[in-house]
Amino acid sequence: MIYPKLDRDFVPAVYFNRDFLKTASRPFSVAVEREDGLVYRRDTKLGDDYAQNCRYAERLIKTMLWCAGGWKVMIAGDEAVFSYIRDAYTKTGLRAFDVDFWSTTYERGFEVEQRDFADMPQTTVRPLAIGRNLDGCRVGFDAGGSDMKVAAVVNGETVWAEEIVWLPKLAEDISYHHEHIKAAILKAAEHMPSFDAVGVSTAGVLVANRAMVSHLFLKVPKDTQGDACKNVYVDVLEELGVPYAVANDGDVAALAASMAMNVNGVLGIAMGTSEAGGYIDQQGHVTGWHNELAFVPVDYNPDAPVDEWSGDYGCGVKYFSQDAVIRLAPKAGIVLDESLTLAEKLKAVQKVLEEGHEGAKDIFRTIGTYFGYAIANYADFYDISYLQISGRVTSGLGGDLIIEEAKRVLAEEFPELAKKIEFILPDEMDRRVGQAVAAASLPAIG
Repeated sequence: MIYPKLDRDFVPAVYFNRDFLKTASRPFSVAVEREDGLVYRRDTKLGDDYAQNCRYAERLIKTMLWCAGGWKVMIAGDEAVFSYIRDAYTKTGLRAFDVDFWSTTYERGFEVEQRDFADMPQTTVRPLAIGRNLDGCRVGFDAGGSDMKVAAVVNGETVWAEEIVWLPKLAEDISYHHEHIKAAILKAAEHMPSFDAVGVSTAGVLVANRAMVSHLFLKVPKDTQGDACKNVYVDVLEELGVPYAVANDGDVAALAASMAMNVNGVLGIAMGTSEAGGYIDQQGHVTGWHNELAFVPVDYNPDAPVDEWSGDYGCGVKYFSQDAVIRLAPKAGIVLDESLTLAEKLKAVQKVLEEGHEGAKDIFRTIGTYFGYAIANYADFYDISYLQISGRVTSGLGGDLIIEEAKRVLAEEFPELAKKIEFILPDEMDRRVGQAVAAASLPAIG
Protein backbone atom coordinates (compact mmCIF):
# COMPACT_ATOMS: atom_id res chain seq x y z
CA MET A 1 0.00 0.00 0.00
CA ILE A 2 1.04 3.59 -0.69
CA TYR A 3 0.44 5.55 2.51
CA PRO A 4 -0.68 9.20 2.29
CA LYS A 5 2.23 11.42 3.33
CA LEU A 6 0.24 13.12 6.08
CA ASP A 7 -2.09 10.28 7.13
CA ARG A 8 -0.53 6.91 7.98
CA ASP A 9 -3.80 5.71 9.54
CA PHE A 10 -5.77 5.82 6.30
CA VAL A 11 -7.69 2.56 5.57
CA PRO A 12 -8.84 2.58 1.93
CA ALA A 13 -12.40 1.33 1.47
CA VAL A 14 -11.35 -0.70 -1.55
CA TYR A 15 -8.66 -2.54 0.44
CA PHE A 16 -10.92 -3.32 3.38
CA ASN A 17 -13.64 -4.66 1.09
CA ARG A 18 -11.33 -6.80 -1.01
CA ASP A 19 -9.52 -8.22 2.04
CA PHE A 20 -12.86 -9.00 3.69
CA LEU A 21 -14.17 -10.81 0.62
CA LYS A 22 -11.07 -13.05 0.37
CA THR A 23 -12.37 -15.17 3.27
CA ALA A 24 -16.12 -14.52 2.98
CA SER A 25 -18.11 -17.52 1.77
CA ARG A 26 -21.78 -17.14 2.76
CA PRO A 27 -24.11 -15.58 0.14
CA PHE A 28 -25.49 -12.16 1.05
CA SER A 29 -27.62 -9.79 -1.02
CA VAL A 30 -28.58 -6.14 -0.65
CA ALA A 31 -30.93 -4.02 -2.76
CA VAL A 32 -31.98 -0.39 -2.45
CA GLU A 33 -35.18 0.93 -3.99
CA ARG A 34 -35.73 4.52 -5.13
CA GLU A 35 -38.50 6.26 -7.07
CA ASP A 36 -40.91 4.33 -9.31
CA GLY A 37 -39.70 0.96 -8.04
CA LEU A 38 -36.20 1.35 -9.52
CA VAL A 39 -33.71 -0.94 -7.78
CA TYR A 40 -29.94 -1.25 -7.38
CA ARG A 41 -28.91 -4.72 -6.20
CA ARG A 42 -25.53 -6.11 -5.09
CA ASP A 43 -24.86 -9.81 -4.52
CA THR A 44 -21.87 -10.43 -2.29
CA LYS A 45 -20.73 -12.63 0.60
CA LEU A 46 -20.25 -12.53 4.37
CA GLY A 47 -17.78 -14.27 6.66
CA ASP A 48 -18.04 -15.75 10.16
CA ASP A 49 -17.13 -12.68 12.25
CA TYR A 50 -20.28 -10.81 13.31
CA ALA A 51 -18.58 -7.46 13.93
CA GLN A 52 -16.72 -7.51 10.62
CA ASN A 53 -19.85 -8.62 8.78
CA CYS A 54 -21.78 -5.67 10.21
CA ARG A 55 -18.99 -3.24 9.37
CA TYR A 56 -18.74 -4.48 5.80
CA ALA A 57 -22.52 -4.53 5.23
CA GLU A 58 -23.14 -1.15 6.83
CA ARG A 59 -20.45 0.59 4.74
CA LEU A 60 -21.67 -1.18 1.58
CA ILE A 61 -25.28 -0.12 2.13
CA LYS A 62 -24.17 3.43 2.94
CA THR A 63 -22.28 3.55 -0.39
CA MET A 64 -25.19 2.12 -2.37
CA LEU A 65 -27.62 4.65 -0.92
CA TRP A 66 -25.45 7.69 -1.57
CA CYS A 67 -24.54 6.55 -5.08
CA ALA A 68 -27.96 5.48 -6.31
CA GLY A 69 -30.39 6.91 -3.75
CA GLY A 70 -33.17 5.00 -2.05
CA TRP A 71 -35.94 4.93 0.53
CA LYS A 72 -35.91 1.16 1.14
CA VAL A 73 -33.14 -1.34 1.91
CA MET A 74 -33.78 -5.06 1.32
CA ILE A 75 -31.45 -7.70 2.79
CA ALA A 76 -31.16 -11.46 2.33
CA GLY A 77 -28.71 -13.94 3.79
CA ASP A 78 -28.05 -13.04 7.43
CA GLU A 79 -30.63 -12.27 10.12
CA ALA A 80 -28.09 -10.85 12.59
CA VAL A 81 -26.74 -8.36 10.05
CA PHE A 82 -30.30 -7.48 9.03
CA SER A 83 -31.13 -6.66 12.67
CA TYR A 84 -28.03 -4.48 12.96
CA ILE A 85 -28.87 -2.53 9.78
CA ARG A 86 -32.55 -2.21 10.73
CA ASP A 87 -31.60 -0.65 14.08
CA ALA A 88 -29.01 1.63 12.46
CA TYR A 89 -31.48 3.03 9.94
CA THR A 90 -34.04 4.56 12.28
CA LYS A 91 -34.75 8.17 13.25
CA THR A 92 -32.65 7.71 16.41
CA GLY A 93 -30.19 5.11 15.12
CA LEU A 94 -26.61 5.27 13.88
CA ARG A 95 -27.73 6.45 10.44
CA ALA A 96 -30.48 8.85 11.51
CA PHE A 97 -29.10 11.51 9.15
CA ASP A 98 -29.42 9.17 6.18
CA VAL A 99 -32.94 8.20 7.19
CA ASP A 100 -34.02 11.85 7.40
CA PHE A 101 -32.29 12.79 4.14
CA TRP A 102 -33.75 10.02 2.00
CA SER A 103 -37.18 10.20 3.65
CA THR A 104 -37.25 13.89 2.72
CA THR A 105 -36.03 13.17 -0.81
CA TYR A 106 -38.68 10.55 -1.56
CA GLU A 107 -41.41 11.92 0.73
CA ARG A 108 -42.01 8.58 2.44
CA GLY A 109 -40.80 6.68 5.47
CA PHE A 110 -37.49 4.83 5.31
CA GLU A 111 -37.73 1.03 5.44
CA VAL A 112 -35.37 -1.90 6.01
CA GLU A 113 -36.77 -5.31 5.03
CA GLN A 114 -35.50 -8.87 5.43
CA ARG A 115 -36.26 -11.11 2.46
CA ASP A 116 -35.54 -14.55 1.09
CA PHE A 117 -33.11 -14.65 -1.80
CA ALA A 118 -35.92 -15.69 -4.13
CA ASP A 119 -37.85 -12.52 -3.25
CA MET A 120 -34.99 -10.07 -3.80
CA PRO A 121 -35.69 -7.74 -6.75
CA GLN A 122 -33.24 -7.48 -9.62
CA THR A 123 -31.47 -4.29 -10.64
CA THR A 124 -33.63 -2.11 -12.89
CA VAL A 125 -32.39 0.88 -14.88
CA ARG A 126 -34.18 3.74 -16.59
CA PRO A 127 -31.73 6.25 -18.02
CA LEU A 128 -33.06 9.78 -18.28
CA ALA A 129 -33.86 10.90 -21.80
CA ILE A 130 -32.09 14.24 -21.49
CA GLY A 131 -29.07 15.95 -23.02
CA ARG A 132 -27.22 16.23 -26.34
CA ASN A 133 -30.00 18.25 -28.00
CA LEU A 134 -28.44 21.22 -29.79
CA ASP A 135 -31.14 22.25 -32.27
CA GLY A 136 -32.98 25.55 -31.98
CA CYS A 137 -32.69 28.53 -29.67
CA ARG A 138 -32.09 27.44 -26.09
CA VAL A 139 -31.25 28.88 -22.70
CA GLY A 140 -28.82 27.12 -20.38
CA PHE A 141 -29.06 28.05 -16.71
CA ASP A 142 -26.65 26.93 -13.95
CA ALA A 143 -27.59 27.74 -10.34
CA GLY A 144 -24.68 28.01 -7.92
CA GLY A 145 -24.47 29.12 -4.32
CA SER A 146 -23.02 32.57 -5.05
CA ASP A 147 -23.73 33.21 -8.73
CA MET A 148 -25.92 31.95 -11.52
CA LYS A 149 -24.57 31.37 -15.01
CA VAL A 150 -26.96 31.81 -17.90
CA ALA A 151 -26.35 31.48 -21.62
CA ALA A 152 -28.20 31.87 -24.90
CA VAL A 153 -27.36 28.95 -27.19
CA VAL A 154 -28.35 28.85 -30.88
CA ASN A 155 -27.84 25.54 -32.66
CA GLY A 156 -25.09 24.57 -30.22
CA GLU A 157 -23.23 27.91 -30.28
CA THR A 158 -23.21 30.25 -27.27
CA VAL A 159 -24.25 33.68 -28.58
CA TRP A 160 -24.45 35.38 -25.17
CA ALA A 161 -23.53 34.44 -21.60
CA GLU A 162 -23.35 36.14 -18.22
CA GLU A 163 -22.61 35.40 -14.57
CA ILE A 164 -25.12 37.03 -12.25
CA VAL A 165 -24.45 37.43 -8.55
CA TRP A 166 -27.22 36.26 -6.22
CA LEU A 167 -27.52 35.17 -2.59
CA PRO A 168 -29.83 32.14 -2.52
CA LYS A 169 -28.50 30.77 0.77
CA LEU A 170 -29.46 33.97 2.61
CA ALA A 171 -32.95 34.41 1.17
CA GLU A 172 -35.78 33.52 3.56
CA ASP A 173 -38.58 33.63 0.98
CA ILE A 174 -38.67 31.29 -2.02
CA SER A 175 -40.08 34.14 -4.10
CA TYR A 176 -36.51 35.50 -4.19
CA HIS A 177 -35.32 32.36 -5.99
CA HIS A 178 -38.37 32.28 -8.24
CA GLU A 179 -37.95 35.87 -9.41
CA HIS A 180 -34.19 35.72 -9.94
CA ILE A 181 -34.27 32.43 -11.86
CA LYS A 182 -37.06 33.61 -14.13
CA ALA A 183 -35.47 37.01 -14.77
CA ALA A 184 -32.10 35.49 -15.67
CA ILE A 185 -33.63 33.02 -18.14
CA LEU A 186 -35.73 35.71 -19.81
CA LYS A 187 -32.67 37.96 -20.05
CA ALA A 188 -30.83 35.27 -22.00
CA ALA A 189 -33.86 34.64 -24.21
CA GLU A 190 -33.75 38.28 -25.36
CA HIS A 191 -30.52 37.51 -27.23
CA MET A 192 -32.09 34.90 -29.56
CA PRO A 193 -34.54 35.15 -32.46
CA SER A 194 -36.84 32.68 -30.70
CA PHE A 195 -37.08 30.86 -27.35
CA ASP A 196 -37.50 27.13 -27.94
CA ALA A 197 -36.30 25.38 -24.74
CA VAL A 198 -34.52 25.84 -21.42
CA GLY A 199 -32.29 23.48 -19.45
CA VAL A 200 -31.37 23.95 -15.80
CA SER A 201 -28.29 22.70 -13.96
CA THR A 202 -28.56 23.00 -10.19
CA ALA A 203 -27.05 21.89 -6.93
CA GLY A 204 -29.25 19.53 -4.97
CA VAL A 205 -30.98 16.15 -5.10
CA LEU A 206 -33.55 16.00 -7.89
CA VAL A 207 -36.49 13.71 -8.52
CA ALA A 208 -38.62 14.37 -11.62
CA ASN A 209 -37.30 17.94 -12.05
CA ARG A 210 -38.05 18.73 -8.40
CA ALA A 211 -35.29 19.89 -6.04
CA MET A 212 -36.07 17.61 -3.11
CA VAL A 213 -33.03 18.66 -1.05
CA SER A 214 -30.79 21.63 -1.82
CA HIS A 215 -28.53 23.95 0.17
CA LEU A 216 -29.68 26.78 -2.12
CA PHE A 217 -32.83 26.98 0.03
CA LEU A 218 -30.96 26.93 3.33
CA LYS A 219 -32.84 29.78 5.01
CA VAL A 220 -36.27 29.13 3.52
CA PRO A 221 -38.55 27.71 6.26
CA LYS A 222 -39.44 24.15 5.30
CA ASP A 223 -42.60 24.00 7.42
CA THR A 224 -44.30 26.76 5.44
CA GLN A 225 -42.47 26.87 2.09
CA GLY A 226 -41.07 23.37 1.71
CA ASP A 227 -43.25 22.42 -1.25
CA ALA A 228 -42.47 25.73 -2.97
CA CYS A 229 -38.74 24.97 -2.62
CA LYS A 230 -39.11 21.55 -4.19
CA ASN A 231 -41.24 22.89 -7.03
CA VAL A 232 -39.45 26.18 -7.72
CA TYR A 233 -37.87 25.11 -11.02
CA VAL A 234 -41.02 23.38 -12.25
CA ASP A 235 -43.12 26.43 -11.32
CA VAL A 236 -40.81 28.88 -13.10
CA LEU A 237 -40.36 26.74 -16.19
CA GLU A 238 -44.06 25.99 -16.55
CA GLU A 239 -44.68 29.75 -16.57
CA LEU A 240 -42.22 30.14 -19.45
CA GLY A 241 -44.18 27.70 -21.59
CA VAL A 242 -41.31 26.00 -23.44
CA PRO A 243 -39.87 22.47 -23.18
CA TYR A 244 -37.57 22.15 -20.16
CA ALA A 245 -35.50 19.74 -18.12
CA VAL A 246 -33.67 20.05 -14.80
CA ALA A 247 -30.59 18.03 -13.82
CA ASN A 248 -28.05 17.90 -11.02
CA ASP A 249 -25.03 20.11 -11.72
CA GLY A 250 -22.65 17.17 -11.26
CA ASP A 251 -24.43 15.19 -13.97
CA VAL A 252 -24.44 18.23 -16.25
CA ALA A 253 -20.70 18.73 -15.75
CA ALA A 254 -20.10 15.07 -16.65
CA LEU A 255 -22.42 15.49 -19.65
CA ALA A 256 -20.42 18.55 -20.78
CA ALA A 257 -17.22 16.52 -20.64
CA SER A 258 -18.87 13.65 -22.51
CA MET A 259 -20.15 15.98 -25.23
CA ALA A 260 -16.86 17.90 -25.50
CA MET A 261 -14.62 14.85 -25.79
CA ASN A 262 -17.17 12.63 -27.57
CA VAL A 263 -16.70 9.91 -24.94
CA ASN A 264 -18.89 7.97 -22.50
CA GLY A 265 -18.41 6.31 -19.13
CA VAL A 266 -17.55 9.65 -17.52
CA LEU A 267 -17.42 10.08 -13.75
CA GLY A 268 -17.16 13.74 -12.77
CA ILE A 269 -15.72 14.80 -9.42
CA ALA A 270 -15.75 18.40 -8.20
CA MET A 271 -13.63 19.25 -5.15
CA GLY A 272 -14.81 22.55 -3.72
CA THR A 273 -16.90 23.46 -0.69
CA SER A 274 -17.85 19.78 -0.65
CA GLU A 275 -17.33 16.82 -2.99
CA ALA A 276 -19.82 16.69 -5.84
CA GLY A 277 -20.28 13.88 -8.33
CA GLY A 278 -21.95 13.19 -11.65
CA TYR A 279 -21.97 10.25 -14.05
CA ILE A 280 -22.64 9.52 -17.71
CA ASP A 281 -22.89 5.79 -18.42
CA GLN A 282 -21.22 3.85 -21.23
CA GLN A 283 -24.23 4.51 -23.48
CA GLY A 284 -23.98 8.28 -22.91
CA HIS A 285 -26.99 8.55 -20.60
CA VAL A 286 -27.67 10.33 -17.33
CA THR A 287 -28.63 7.38 -15.13
CA GLY A 288 -30.97 8.88 -12.53
CA TRP A 289 -28.59 7.95 -9.72
CA HIS A 290 -27.92 10.76 -7.25
CA ASN A 291 -24.12 10.41 -7.04
CA GLU A 292 -23.85 12.17 -3.67
CA LEU A 293 -20.23 11.12 -3.28
CA ALA A 294 -19.61 13.52 -0.40
CA PHE A 295 -21.25 10.94 1.87
CA VAL A 296 -19.72 7.81 0.35
CA PRO A 297 -17.16 6.25 2.75
CA VAL A 298 -13.57 6.29 1.46
CA ASP A 299 -11.67 5.67 4.73
CA TYR A 300 -12.66 2.72 6.94
CA ASN A 301 -10.49 3.78 9.87
CA PRO A 302 -13.04 4.13 12.74
CA ASP A 303 -11.05 7.12 14.02
CA ALA A 304 -11.21 8.91 10.67
CA PRO A 305 -12.49 12.51 10.54
CA VAL A 306 -16.22 12.91 11.18
CA ASP A 307 -18.39 15.04 8.94
CA GLU A 308 -20.23 17.62 11.04
CA TRP A 309 -23.43 17.40 9.01
CA SER A 310 -23.98 13.67 8.73
CA GLY A 311 -22.11 12.62 11.88
CA ASP A 312 -20.40 9.82 9.95
CA TYR A 313 -16.69 9.06 9.66
CA GLY A 314 -14.38 8.66 6.68
CA CYS A 315 -16.70 10.09 4.03
CA GLY A 316 -15.55 11.87 0.87
CA VAL A 317 -16.45 15.39 1.99
CA LYS A 318 -13.54 15.31 4.47
CA TYR A 319 -11.09 14.06 1.84
CA PHE A 320 -11.97 15.82 -1.42
CA SER A 321 -12.96 19.37 -0.50
CA GLN A 322 -11.51 22.49 1.06
CA ASP A 323 -12.12 20.76 4.43
CA ALA A 324 -9.39 18.26 3.55
CA VAL A 325 -6.86 21.00 2.80
CA ILE A 326 -7.65 22.83 6.04
CA ARG A 327 -7.65 19.61 8.10
CA LEU A 328 -4.22 18.62 6.81
CA ALA A 329 -2.64 22.07 7.09
CA PRO A 330 -1.41 21.69 10.73
CA LYS A 331 0.19 18.33 9.88
CA ALA A 332 2.06 20.12 7.09
CA GLY A 333 3.35 22.81 9.43
CA ILE A 334 0.98 25.50 8.16
CA VAL A 335 -0.77 27.71 10.73
CA LEU A 336 -3.96 29.31 9.43
CA ASP A 337 -5.59 32.44 10.82
CA GLU A 338 -8.80 31.27 12.49
CA SER A 339 -10.54 34.52 11.55
CA LEU A 340 -10.41 33.55 7.87
CA THR A 341 -13.35 31.93 6.11
CA LEU A 342 -12.95 28.38 4.84
CA ALA A 343 -12.49 29.64 1.28
CA GLU A 344 -9.86 32.12 2.46
CA LYS A 345 -8.00 29.38 4.33
CA LEU A 346 -7.87 27.32 1.15
CA LYS A 347 -6.48 30.29 -0.75
CA ALA A 348 -3.87 30.84 1.96
CA VAL A 349 -2.63 27.26 1.59
CA GLN A 350 -2.65 27.56 -2.21
CA LYS A 351 -0.60 30.76 -1.94
CA VAL A 352 2.22 29.14 0.08
CA LEU A 353 2.02 26.15 -2.25
CA GLU A 354 2.78 28.38 -5.24
CA GLU A 355 5.68 29.82 -3.22
CA GLY A 356 7.20 26.34 -2.97
CA HIS A 357 6.23 25.28 0.58
CA GLU A 358 7.02 21.54 0.82
CA GLY A 359 4.39 20.94 3.50
CA ALA A 360 1.73 22.44 1.24
CA LYS A 361 2.84 20.10 -1.54
CA ASP A 362 2.41 17.19 0.87
CA ILE A 363 -1.20 18.28 1.53
CA PHE A 364 -2.16 17.91 -2.11
CA ARG A 365 -0.09 14.76 -2.56
CA THR A 366 -1.99 13.29 0.41
CA ILE A 367 -5.31 14.19 -1.19
CA GLY A 368 -4.04 12.61 -4.41
CA THR A 369 -3.23 9.36 -2.59
CA TYR A 370 -6.70 9.37 -1.03
CA PHE A 371 -8.13 10.00 -4.49
CA GLY A 372 -6.30 7.14 -6.18
CA TYR A 373 -7.74 4.63 -3.72
CA ALA A 374 -11.17 6.28 -3.88
CA ILE A 375 -11.21 5.96 -7.66
CA ALA A 376 -10.57 2.22 -7.31
CA ASN A 377 -13.48 2.03 -4.87
CA TYR A 378 -15.79 4.08 -7.13
CA ALA A 379 -14.87 1.74 -9.98
CA ASP A 380 -16.56 -1.10 -8.06
CA PHE A 381 -19.83 0.83 -8.41
CA TYR A 382 -19.42 2.77 -11.67
CA ASP A 383 -18.09 1.65 -15.06
CA ILE A 384 -15.50 4.40 -15.50
CA SER A 385 -13.54 5.12 -18.65
CA TYR A 386 -12.97 8.83 -18.08
CA LEU A 387 -12.56 10.87 -14.91
CA GLN A 388 -13.42 14.57 -15.11
CA ILE A 389 -11.80 16.66 -12.36
CA SER A 390 -12.84 20.18 -11.35
CA GLY A 391 -13.36 22.47 -8.35
CA ARG A 392 -11.35 25.14 -6.57
CA VAL A 393 -9.25 22.59 -4.65
CA THR A 394 -7.88 21.32 -7.98
CA SER A 395 -6.87 24.73 -9.35
CA GLY A 396 -3.22 25.55 -9.98
CA LEU A 397 -0.32 23.41 -8.80
CA GLY A 398 -2.49 21.62 -6.22
CA GLY A 399 -4.57 20.02 -8.93
CA ASP A 400 -1.47 18.84 -10.76
CA LEU A 401 -0.14 17.21 -7.58
CA ILE A 402 -3.50 15.54 -6.83
CA ILE A 403 -3.76 14.04 -10.31
CA GLU A 404 -0.09 13.03 -10.42
CA GLU A 405 -0.36 11.16 -7.12
CA ALA A 406 -3.73 9.58 -7.99
CA LYS A 407 -2.28 8.28 -11.23
CA ARG A 408 0.72 6.86 -9.32
CA VAL A 409 -1.60 4.97 -6.96
CA LEU A 410 -3.58 3.55 -9.86
CA ALA A 411 -0.44 2.57 -11.79
CA GLU A 412 1.20 0.80 -8.86
CA GLU A 413 -1.81 -0.61 -7.02
CA PHE A 414 -4.51 -1.01 -9.69
CA PRO A 415 -2.74 -1.28 -13.06
CA GLU A 416 -5.86 -2.56 -14.82
CA LEU A 417 -7.68 0.68 -13.90
CA ALA A 418 -4.67 2.82 -14.80
CA LYS A 419 -4.85 1.42 -18.33
CA LYS A 420 -8.60 1.93 -18.58
CA ILE A 421 -9.25 5.34 -16.98
CA GLU A 422 -8.25 8.60 -18.64
CA PHE A 423 -8.37 11.96 -16.84
CA ILE A 424 -10.20 14.94 -18.37
CA LEU A 425 -9.28 18.42 -17.19
CA PRO A 426 -11.79 21.31 -17.19
CA ASP A 427 -9.80 23.65 -19.45
CA GLU A 428 -9.73 20.99 -22.17
CA MET A 429 -13.47 20.50 -21.85
CA ASP A 430 -14.48 24.16 -21.60
CA ARG A 431 -12.67 25.03 -24.81
CA ARG A 432 -15.20 22.91 -26.66
CA VAL A 433 -18.48 22.51 -24.76
CA GLY A 434 -19.08 24.37 -21.51
CA GLN A 435 -21.61 23.55 -18.82
CA ALA A 436 -24.05 26.18 -20.07
CA VAL A 437 -24.27 24.49 -23.46
CA ALA A 438 -24.67 21.09 -21.81
CA ALA A 439 -27.48 22.47 -19.62
CA ALA A 440 -29.17 24.05 -22.63
CA SER A 441 -29.05 20.67 -24.40
CA LEU A 442 -31.06 18.88 -21.72
CA PRO A 443 -34.60 19.13 -23.13
CA ALA A 444 -35.77 17.88 -26.51
CA ILE A 445 -37.84 20.21 -28.66
CA GLY A 446 -41.16 18.92 -29.94
